[in-house]
Amino acid sequence: MSLEQHPVVGILMGSDNDWPKIRKAADALAEFGVAYEVHVMSAHRTPHAVAHYAAGARERGLKVIIAAAGGAAHLAGVVAAHTTLPVIGLPVPTAELGGLDSLLSTVQMPGDVPVACMAVGMGGPRNAGLFAVQILATADERLQTQLSEFKQSLAAKLAARDVEFQQKLTV
Repeated sequence: MSLEQHPVVGILMGSDNDWPKIRKAADALAEFGVAYEVHVMSAHRTPHAVAHYAAGARERGLKVIIAAAGGAAHLAGVVAAHTTLPVIGLPVPTAELGGLDSLLSTVQMPGDVPVACMAVGMGGPRNAGLFAVQILATADERLQTQLSEFKQSLAAKLAARDVEFQQKLTV
């Protein structure tokens, strides 16, 4: 993140131990030049801090919040209860249930409290960052262009891999 830019995405995680598991969300934002901030807050251990953060997020210039938590992963839901900003829930894998507990806690939101839920595991964090970029791109032509170029580069990379694979098959 550029220190010259004001953060437009907030990343919250229930524990600092989650950072290695979710860092790819921040990496995806940085790849597109999107400024972000990262904080450790818990829906259960620091509920007042979470409520305060979420309630004031729009005033501070945030446009999207990514909330990552494991186990009884209520962080995204508590954030969504206190803001009108889009909230992306990122279930963090756990040792006990492999992240199924986190996924179910994040995805089972009651009506009228929407949270977008990403996958548990390798693709989830990067997709959370990319989804935040897509949300921001609805009002930012620079990001729209970057996303279009990104999608084209993905297709080109896969086409090149197919050519290489086809050559290996014929050998």
